[in-house]
Amino acid sequence: MVVGVHPRVLGYLGRALTLEYSAVQQYMTQTSLVALWGQAEAADRFRRETVEELRHAERIIERMLTLGVAPAASQLRPVRTGSDLYQLLHQDLELEEDLVLLYDEAARFCTVVRDESNGSFFRDLCEEERQHGEDLKEWLGQIDRNGRGGVDQRATF
Repeated sequence: MVVGVHPRVLGYLGRALTLEYSAVQQYMTQTSLVALWGQAEAADRFRRETVEELRHAERIIERMLTLGVAPAASQLRPVRTGSDLYQLLHQDLELEEDLVLLYDEAARFCTVVRDESNGSFFRDLCEEERQHGEDLKEWLGQIDRNGRGGVDQRATF
């Protein structure tokens, strides 16, 4: 391990990797689910979300390796499904909010311990996840609870 890296920063990185992998699992499942519902456009969008979260996980792994620690995620969150796109998007917003909270807390901690490099890393991820949350809110705004706003959003699960 690189001398001078606070153990709590390493803990934040481990938690971040776990949440990013959880998001990958969530979006991959949603890709398949909406494809089964016949919603190809939504499936494509969830596929792109999966790739974005994989890139975040890759960056975290690279950061951990740079700091001299082996990447290790803990237990992933269970996938949450729903009966329509509206429910899926709300669940995704909750996950994105958790990521933003984690990255914000980690960045603030890094400021306290004067670890600018890792603080900047967490701030960048935080901003990307905030934007991702805004994109999800915009998508959610394009549909309504009754499934109007394009193809039928409801399906039996």
